[in-house]
Amino acid sequence: MSVENVSGYPVKLDLAYDPVGDLWVEVVSPSEVAIGLDSIGTESSGSLAQLSMVPPGQVIARGEPLGSLEAEKFVGPVLAPISGTVLELNTQALANPSAVHADPYGAWLVRLEPSRLSEELENLVRGTEAVREYFAGKVADYKLKGILAE
Repeated sequence: MSVENVSGYPVKLDLAYDPVGDLWVEVVSPSEVAIGLDSIGTESSGSLAQLSMVPPGQVIARGEPLGSLEAEKFVGPVLAPISGTVLELNTQALANPSAVHADPYGAWLVRLEPSRLSEELENLVRGTEAVREYFAGKVADYKLKGILAE
């Protein structure tokens, strides 16, 4: 998994990204995806104080709350980028939210069994060049809005 610096932020180019939230999706297998916060999401939220996710076994539709986060600059829901059933929570990341800030691509939040994977992957940004362009645009937009420091 290659990590590249895009506009000053580390980005894993081989993941899918949700343009609605600041989340990444890794297809582990056709029956499992891992979901986490991307590097810009962690930076724009500020220091993470608390993360909570719905319990394993919970069925979630794309766009529904998968959990919530409390951070220095943001308090609110984490919306599911993919529909499915929650398989597992990363209890270490939930117990130590600063680990997510320190390594956003190593500290996944939940693993889901997707219910509409091929259809919903079409809603995500995928592919090396598309991911580069998406992140560069996102950084520029966030800086323009004052969400990220210059």
